[in-house]
Amino acid sequence: MKDGVNGVALGVCVFFFLAVTVLGFLASRWRRAENALHLDEWGLGGRSFGTWVTWFLLGGDLYTAYTFVAVPAAIYGAGAAGFFAVPYTIITYPLVFLFLPRLWSVSHRHGYVTSSDFIRGRFGSKSLSVAMAITGIIATMPYIALQLVGIQAVLDVMGVGGGDSANWFVKDLPLLIAFGVLAAFTYSSGLRAPALIAFVKDALIYIVIVVAIIYIPYKLGGFDSIFNKADAAYKMTNPATGKPRGSLVSAPQAQWAYATLALGSAMALFLYPHSVTAVLSGKSRDTIRRNTTILPLYSLMLGLLAMLGFMAIAAGVGKGIKGYNAQLAIPQLFENMFPSWFAGVAFAAIAIGALVPAAIMSIAAANLFTRNIYKDLFKPDATAAQETKVSKLVSLVVKVGALAFVLTMDKTVAINFQLLGGIWILQTVPAIVGGLFTRWFHRWALLAGWAAGMAYGTWKAYQQASPTQAHFGGNSANIPGIGRLGYIGLTAFVLNIVLAAVLTLVLRAAKAPEGLDETTRADYLADPRPSADPTEPGITPGLPEPAGA
Repeated sequence: MKDGVNGVALGVCVFFFLAVTVLGFLASRWRRAENALHLDEWGLGGRSFGTWVTWFLLGGDLYTAYTFVAVPAAIYGAGAAGFFAVPYTIITYPLVFLFLPRLWSVSHRHGYVTSSDFIRGRFGSKSLSVAMAITGIIATMPYIALQLVGIQAVLDVMGVGGGDSANWFVKDLPLLIAFGVLAAFTYSSGLRAPALIAFVKDALIYIVIVVAIIYIPYKLGGFDSIFNKADAAYKMTNPATGKPRGSLVSAPQAQWAYATLALGSAMALFLYPHSVTAVLSGKSRDTIRRNTTILPLYSLMLGLLAMLGFMAIAAGVGKGIKGYNAQLAIPQLFENMFPSWFAGVAFAAIAIGALVPAAIMSIAAANLFTRNIYKDLFKPDATAAQETKVSKLVSLVVKVGALAFVLTMDKTVAINFQLLGGIWILQTVPAIVGGLFTRWFHRWALLAGWAAGMAYGTWKAYQQASPTQAHFGGNSANIPGIGRLGYIGLTAFVLNIVLAAVLTLVLRAAKAPEGLDETTRADYLADPRPSADPTEPGITPGLPEPAGA
């Protein structure tokens, strides 16, 4: 690591950061609505985004600073196991093609802002809706924190912030400034800010990856040299574990863990609140369908990005440094290999890649609190303006919580806590995805299944240790009855859905009250169409009603 501040890289990074900050504030005037104090406007961008805006928004939302820092960092630290993110993003799109258009349609018809709104309407259960909302909020918090970790990694490598300063305020001042900017433009412009900034973020990321995948291998002697050096490094013993550091190919005993983690992550990805928020901001059902077919282009980028982990090893990043933080590996690779001015571009891509999803995540978590906790439990008669004001304030609180996580916790645990959030989100699948296709499950059975899955998943994750953590050190444990390591979240999901199915049979036999379903079969294929009353959603002519909902 170079000593001192890289002034050129810092200057370029600051330039881009200031540019997107201006864009963030100007976004409040973009497609400006007559009534900005409405969650449809502040929290969903007026539900007006077309295919390209939605594509960039979803790309900026899903492919984050976590993607840029933590995925190649996982490969840098463990090898092939870190590639789980590549297959899971490939698996997820065929899955979401089946249910996201239905979620958009029913939400459009009934004015749902969150997935918990849909749960309340579908099952007539506030308790189930609140449970889903709480799950979404707590799963999103570490995800936001991970974005701030990405910014902090860039600042550390550039020589500003971090370091060994005894004054915590001086040490973390750059991160606090970045946090303040994020909070300000999100509060001011709502979802329009990250939607506009996502264009800049994605352009920078694609430029950096294309250059990196060509220029760095050229500097390191080609891919053959890179893989040979990585293979040799993985075979070395890790002093903390007494085992090899990693491998280029997953060992047989790790394959169940790899496959179940990829599958479970694929099932959960689009049920995160920020994913749902981006989807519901689309202006039509076809916008969502088209995006599920073209978003896999990002998976190609992700595969190339993951290769940077091998390149960091081949370049000797962190070599000989005891306890080196793998989260710094990719920013340090850019610092070592690129000219200072282009390193600044790469750092800007990571920093902006953190701002976009962090903004969307805080908005999504705030919408959940406002609609499904504040309004449903405390103020049922809240006006649209009151909802918006509460959501704006809560978005700030959520960011403060994420910032506190970053400033008080060891940075190496960020990815593990984010993966814990994935375990929790997976437990919402039976209610949300199941509810989009059938109402067979009883609301109380779904609530019991959710509680069992959450308890089991959290308990098993708590038991996992790592060289740096006594608890929550991993997300794999022995699968009961199989005896192989597997993703805890998927095991918890199986427990969840089996219990929900069994209790549904029992509750139906006992004739327990079902709750009122305010949706109809036609709602799940609804799409806007011109009508005398522009506030009345319609059905696109020619679309048949589903056989059952």
